[in-house]
Amino acid sequence: MNVKGIYEPASKKDGFRILVDRLWPRGLKKSQAGVDLWLKEIAPSAELRKSFNHDPGRWPEFVADYNFQLNKNRQIAGQLIALVKQHKKVSLLYAAQNEQFNNAIALKGFLDKFMKQAINE
Repeated sequence: MNVKGIYEPASKKDGFRILVDRLWPRGLKKSQAGVDLWLKEIAPSAELRKSFNHDPGRWPEFVADYNFQLNKNRQIAGQLIALVKQHKKVSLLYAAQNEQFNNAIALKGFLDKFMKQAINE
């Protein structure tokens, strides 16, 4: 599984491409995005997204709050986990300008941790 900006050109290496933002990226037509699935329900709540505002100083708090939201909404998290298991390669797509501090990076961390726990059980 990897994380990629939605504005970067699609590649066969991306595998199954999932947009994980609540809002559709500005200036990008759906026909140009190469998105296999837009899973907007997996994105952080509007309140959490606004409070984070891509501020690196708020990153640890954002990740903790986002993980709480993901754990609370196991149905949508389970849907994404099933997709990750189903496809050999998955790319989580985001529209944020910051490549290090965005919801797709936090989501990948959540999924990696979940998958690791599942293997160890």
